[in-house]
Amino acid sequence: MIDPSTPVLVGVGQSSERVGDPGFAALSPIALAVAAAQEALTDTGREPAEIAPLVDVVATTRQFENSTPMAKAPFGQSTNFPRSVASRLRADPRRAVLEVVGGQGPQKLVNEFAAEIAAGRASWVLLAGAEAISTARHLQETGTAADWSDDPGGDLEDRGWALEGLLTYAQMLHGLIDAPSQYGLVENARRGRLALGRDEYRRAMGELFAPFTTVAAKNPHAVFREELDAATLSTVDERNRLIASPFPRFLVSRDLVNQGAAILLTSLGEARRLGIDEDRIVYLAGYADLREVTLFERPDLSVAPSAPAAVRHALAVANKSLDDVSCFDLYSCFPIAVSNVLDTLGLSPNDPRGFTLTGGLCFFGGAGNNYSAHAIAEAVTRARSEPGSLALVAANGGVLSKYSVGLYTTTPSPWQPPSSAHTQEELDAVPRVATVAAPNGWARLETWTVKYGRSGAHAIVVGRLEADGRRFVATGMPGDDDLLQVLEGEDNPVGTRIYVRATGANNRVALSRAALERRLPARPVGFRDSYEFATVERRGRLLEVTINRPDLRNSLHPPANEELEDIWNAYFADPELWVAIVTGAGDEAFCAGNDLIYSASGKPTYLPVTGFGGLTGRQNMSKPVIAAVNGYALGGGCEIALACHLIVADERATFGLSEVKVGVFAGAGGLVRLPRRIPPNVANELILTGRRMNAEEARGWGLVNRVTPAGESLRVARELADEILTASPTSVRLSLQAMEAMRGDPDEVRAQERQSAVADALMVSADMMEGMTAFAQKRAPRWRNR
Repeated sequence: MIDPSTPVLVGVGQSSERVGDPGFAALSPIALAVAAAQEALTDTGREPAEIAPLVDVVATTRQFENSTPMAKAPFGQSTNFPRSVASRLRADPRRAVLEVVGGQGPQKLVNEFAAEIAAGRASWVLLAGAEAISTARHLQETGTAADWSDDPGGDLEDRGWALEGLLTYAQMLHGLIDAPSQYGLVENARRGRLALGRDEYRRAMGELFAPFTTVAAKNPHAVFREELDAATLSTVDERNRLIASPFPRFLVSRDLVNQGAAILLTSLGEARRLGIDEDRIVYLAGYADLREVTLFERPDLSVAPSAPAAVRHALAVANKSLDDVSCFDLYSCFPIAVSNVLDTLGLSPNDPRGFTLTGGLCFFGGAGNNYSAHAIAEAVTRARSEPGSLALVAANGGVLSKYSVGLYTTTPSPWQPPSSAHTQEELDAVPRVATVAAPNGWARLETWTVKYGRSGAHAIVVGRLEADGRRFVATGMPGDDDLLQVLEGEDNPVGTRIYVRATGANNRVALSRAALERRLPARPVGFRDSYEFATVERRGRLLEVTINRPDLRNSLHPPANEELEDIWNAYFADPELWVAIVTGAGDEAFCAGNDLIYSASGKPTYLPVTGFGGLTGRQNMSKPVIAAVNGYALGGGCEIALACHLIVADERATFGLSEVKVGVFAGAGGLVRLPRRIPPNVANELILTGRRMNAEEARGWGLVNRVTPAGESLRVARELADEILTASPTSVRLSLQAMEAMRGDPDEVRAQERQSAVADALMVSADMMEGMTAFAQKRAPRWRNR
């Protein structure tokens, strides 16, 4: 006897249209989702008008235009997509849910709301989604006006993008923001593991996907309805051009689609109460939702264990095996998404059951986050047409990052509560690979891809440093044909020795150090005659650096940061300079932080390896730097001051880490340094509220060494520098090194032991001998900085 609270699927629907087909109506995403939902309501065998008022939850996937912070909606969009769909169905749901980004979304929503129905927290749940990307492109190209905006009102449970761990700063800097290049890294890592040549591997991808084209050719909702053989799919030509290695066009998910799909869930008791035919009721016999380790932390980039683990777990929940599965739909945005599952589970690519019900994302179409809703619709249809069969749908999100599985059957199956937490714990427990943001030195190639576009070929590699095994991402230099030849040749390049260097904009790689230096010569260390964004003055042993953008409150952009990096490199390398002061031009600001106007312009924004102002990320600051703060020291400007050894502020100075006010955070050292300089609870207040503090308050907390009258900070900073210059530069330098070596060790005795190497250096220094000699002779010492 099956419990009446058991969740069941009672209706599915799909909609689609293709540009140029008879009857093309240029439907919006809302209209496509409504059409699919109407079909799902009708699919119950009851009147839609009877079912719609019963729906108490509508949950939808996101459109591409609402899936990233940078996405745009050229014709507008709904402010509440679930309620836009519901209102057109004459439904008034209690809950409206907009799911996170990811192709796992539809299956994950089925699993989630099946549990809600079983627990009595929901009664009738409509899941829907749609994309009209092809139509939007067509309208833009033809100059046709359209208005797809809608504001239905009502509450919305917007779950956000949930892109954490899926899109990183390092990926953005190196052009890894598109799916083909990201998946290319994983696919080529698999090729490397299997030790296959280029053509052999490409042929295998074609053989895997050729049967998918056969299914798509028969699917009226498919975008591409042409049956192709393996040779055609794997041969690069004008029609099947390379997108990102190893993928030619036919093996890349198609996102130019106009498709919608919907699923209707309720309880078995409700279905029977409404008299829905038993042969239309489909059970969720097993399910799983798992998440993978972040891409660049995975022990092996060629595999994602969470996907096969999710399949195994769902089968275990249903008390079934792979042999019991009648048909599969494995998420197929790229071949690796399928082969990742087959490899681990031991399934043959030639399995007669096949691995798609729709034709797959490369041929049916990759309908954004909603593809798997179509797969589920097909699975329900198949289960009904073959009573007692078992259909498996596996849905993927991110770069093999999130995986949801569902098993569908007409055989009455009792509901099993969620139970994948233990499996997730096991996946989370795997050792993580250490990564490095700014790698330098010899390394070994781990995987790669090459992006092809109008500007030519663009190489992206992932490697491991020979020194410590840390993983990094880097790009090849433009015009480096030697590197491209190795990456795109027939032989497998995994393990090739490469040389990497970090720059502010990104990391660069070549086959040798000499090859990299030819294309990326290191900037010479030394002072230039003039600078664009700063002024430099030598006053004997003292260097004065003035940030010179007073019209912008001395805020900094990438060119200014790089210029300051060069200045500080020259200072720390010059043995004749012993102390430096940094200040700001004018009397309004020391530095107001990042140039937000520049950042908002869309131009590349990055920091040099040495950090904001060339100081905040610099290691081994072995000579004193004094901040003469004259006015605003906000955001990055405050972080520059915090990076200095001493701070002199005039009475008008204002300090603040105001990043939270503009939607970012103090990532250039402020979050680390401020809580170490002042009481943590005070630092927390300043960081979390963006509150500013004046010079006197800063001195009260010990952040500022001296406060001066207005306009006197530079003069007093010079006096402080003069005091330092009377001391041994060797002792000053080694004192800074010793303090840095001992930083963070709470054991005072053990910390003192860390200074032994520095003490050894001091013992053999000329300045130590000069200091003791001068004291004995009662004369002023003549320091030599040696």
